Amino acid sequence: MKKEEHKISSKRQQDRGIRHHDRTFTKWPSSNIYPLTSILYPLTSNLYPLASNLYPLSSMLRYALIACVLMLLGTYQVRAQSLETYFATAAENNPGLQSRYKSFEAALQRVPQVSSLPDPTFSFGYFISPVETRLGPQKAKFSLSQMFPWFGTLKAKEDAASLTAEAKFQEFVDARNQLYYKVAAAYFPLYKLNEWKQIEKENIEILNSYKDIATRNFENGKGAMVDVLRVDIMLKDASTSLDILNKEEKPLLTTFNKLLNRPADEKVDIKVVANTDSLREHVRKDSLMAQHPMLKRLELLRQSSEAAETAARKSGYPKLGLGLDYVAVGERTDMQVEDSGQDVIMPMVSVTIPIFRKKYNAAVKEAQLKQESLALQKEEFTNNLISKYESVWFDINKQEQLISLYDQQIDETRRALKLLTTAYSNSGKEFEEVLRMQQEILKYEKKKAAAISKYKTAVARMEYVLGAL
Repeated sequence: MKKEEHKISSKRQQDRGIRHHDRTFTKWPSSNIYPLTSILYPLTSNLYPLASNLYPLSSMLRYALIACVLMLLGTYQVRAQSLETYFATAAENNPGLQSRYKSFEAALQRVPQVSSLPDPTFSFGYFISPVETRLGPQKAKFSLSQMFPWFGTLKAKEDAASLTAEAKFQEFVDARNQLYYKVAAAYFPLYKLNEWKQIEKENIEILNSYKDIATRNFENGKGAMVDVLRVDIMLKDASTSLDILNKEEKPLLTTFNKLLNRPADEKVDIKVVANTDSLREHVRKDSLMAQHPMLKRLELLRQSSEAAETAARKSGYPKLGLGLDYVAVGERTDMQVEDSGQDVIMPMVSVTIPIFRKKYNAAVKEAQLKQESLALQKEEFTNNLISKYESVWFDINKQEQLISLYDQQIDETRRALKLLTTAYSNSGKEFEEVLRMQQEILKYEKKKAAAISKYKTAVARMEYVLGAL
């Protein structure tokens, strides 16, 4: 009996070693090109003041730089661990995330629209009945004019559009982080399912070995037939549980694969180290307000509203216009006049007089109210973020304690089972207690697998709350 128990225990340890692979739990895959833009974009935006005199060109160069880097790195791939590889696949294939990125690209197209001068005006007039002048009859008139907004108006509008585009990018980053969390939240239940299936398979093997032992003891007169029947009952329960677990795999796979926008039945490679990650609360919490993309988005929108307020004020100042009129004049035939038939060129300057102030005042007030609204939204979001942080941190600590407890319970129960198995091997008694203790081990192993799944999911949620995925 001791030899058979040692054989089963060794096989279990070997199977455990095959199922658990070493893995570094990184924040996000280096092969994913989207997170790179979250680093490049603020860096390029800091170059903006250096080219303020060329603001339409500098803005487009900045966005062109991001596009070039994305194209250059689009085929760059790095080997990553299983979950990080799925993060990269989801970022590349998920239609919802792609939609957010397209919204960001669309917002970039607003920059050249608002930072350009209004179109010049050209007009042509033909005199059906020529107007006689001293120099001759006027035949046709050409006019060209260009309006210029007040100094700094276009710059302010471009700043507002650029900041709005950056806010759209932060929305994309948050959507990416949400997607990563959803992928993790669908990945770790698959880990738990695989662990439970393996545990049930091992349980069936152990119960079969117990059945052989109980049968031999019964044949040798050391045991009762009821022991064999008890094992049969438990084997049926285990087989049914394993069958249910096999059927549960399909919906879990479908949920996971559809997040990656791939076939529902595609195989998923599960690689999870069954340990707890080291998280330093004070360091993590200090970075809470600095990293979350939605807080950055609200701040960028507030800055955009400040630029919009400046643009609204400057829009209420006079606009200047420059123009040129050219009049084609025919020669006089009735008399000789100096400069007869000479065409007329007339430069013009025009100024708008913004005396109707309601629309300008309303635009300024609108921008100010938006700033106040965004400040309040940021405060509310910060409060919610802190609440989520504390809740998730509690869940992480809770699962850590449960994992430690289950490890202790499994070890102690295995020692008790070893003693009971030895006693049963010698006397043929207490077989029911042997089976009960074996089921206790099964229960604790399942609870540990579930706790590890919940712990890893909570860590992924913490990464999302911190905006650090």
